[in-house]
Amino acid sequence: MLKRLLLLGALAGVLAGGVSIVYQKVYTSSLGADFTKMAAPVGIIAGSVLGCLLASFGFWLLNKWLKQKGEIVFNLLFSILSIASILAAFAVKLPLDVESPELFPGLVVPMHLFPAMAWFTLKPIFRIKEK
Repeated sequence: MLKRLLLLGALAGVLAGGVSIVYQKVYTSSLGADFTKMAAPVGIIAGSVLGCLLASFGFWLLNKWLKQKGEIVFNLLFSILSIASILAAFAVKLPLDVESPELFPGLVVPMHLFPAMAWFTLKPIFRIKEK
């Protein structure tokens, strides 16, 4: 089960990273605010993959410990942590030479939700049985 979960995590991370990059390009072309120095594509993809791999391990642990209730506890925790991680976007101090720093949260806040969305979207495809 852990191998399938890690594959799910990797694929969900790549999907979330890819969607984030597309969103970044649309955001930049629409508003003209380029934050690629602070939110580099490689970092976005790496963060998404790492987050989803950690989620895979957390899902596995919670299902091992909580059996039947593991998935609902995981879903709740993943959602809460995703929303809580948004606070970090508002705490970032950008360099003084950055144009339109007020637009930065609008770029990165949705990206914090993409890993959970990708996980919840792909999980049914993997048909992982809780034990």
